Amino acid sequence: MATRHLLVLAGDGIGPEVTSAALRVLDNIVRRSGITVEVASGLIGGAAIDATGTPLPDETLAQVHKGSPVLLGAVGGPQWADGPRPEAGLLDLRRHMALWANLRPFEVFAGMQDQSPLKRPHGVKGLIIRELTGGAYFGEPRERGGEGDQGWALDTMIYHRYEIERIVRLGFHYAERMKAPLTSVDKANVLESSRLWRETVERVKRDFPMVPVVHRLVDAAAMDMVVHPEHFQVVVTENLFGDILSDLAGGLVGSLGLLGSSSVAGQPGTRGLFEPVHGSAPDIAGQGIANPVGALLSLASLMRWSWQDDASAGAVETAVKETLRSGVRTPDLGGSDSTASMTEAVIKQLNR
Repeated sequence: MATRHLLVLAGDGIGPEVTSAALRVLDNIVRRSGITVEVASGLIGGAAIDATGTPLPDETLAQVHKGSPVLLGAVGGPQWADGPRPEAGLLDLRRHMALWANLRPFEVFAGMQDQSPLKRPHGVKGLIIRELTGGAYFGEPRERGGEGDQGWALDTMIYHRYEIERIVRLGFHYAERMKAPLTSVDKANVLESSRLWRETVERVKRDFPMVPVVHRLVDAAAMDMVVHPEHFQVVVTENLFGDILSDLAGGLVGSLGLLGSSSVAGQPGTRGLFEPVHGSAPDIAGQGIANPVGALLSLASLMRWSWQDDASAGAVETAVKETLRSGVRTPDLGGSDSTASMTEAVIKQLNR
């Protein structure tokens, strides 16, 4: 059996706590299945700034260039408000790995309906596919100037057709596989980049005649996700809108701590960057109460996408769902379980 490889970048805040939980679960999977996994680690974000002065040091890049999939914890915190930004390390990492698609599934799990603000939370489940390389996050120029009341700031939102086409095509593939409509979210009534986006969707849909397409403006889509989340089974959208809507989805399911994500390129079987959506949560870092579910589901996504191990991925996902169904809750879910006790509960489910 071939050896699998994994690079862990724990990062900042609760990142080390939740990645440690994921590694405990991985160790259980390894012992039960007999697979061999070699795990390496590196610095990123604020931890890397403190140690090396840069949020993505050369030593970490050397590990990245070996080609392993990456499990990341979180980056950022108020102590790095001045000087180099920890978040720049994550953006640079995505760029170095040439990742262009972020997959963020959301689901109201059985037993968690009381945590959702929705009136009808049963069966709510979807996937947000977010473009990662273009838009306002990467557009140039981005600058500030002027003084006093005349001070100004400029960000550039730019998209190339090829960037739009590849993410939209991936969205169509998922919609086709899931037998669901594809909801494309833009702001075509205002933005030129969104008009190009919508034109490209219309062009690509000729190759997928069996997939219905729904165009939504982002503001209306945000409202409707709250009112009719069942309409958003497969969503494809640009970088900024995807960032916002996927956090909205975290509110719908009850906590950002329940969401994992995958940043990928190409097709399954390739490496990617897998991380929980919740961020570094510096207000609870070090208290041992962080919700590990997002990290565990990100580990499952890594197993399925990069290692193509559906059995192990499914086992982790089922164990997480059964743990939540049984009533185990960290404080963000209204409970009193710790990171460690929730992780142990998941491992017990795995062993069953």
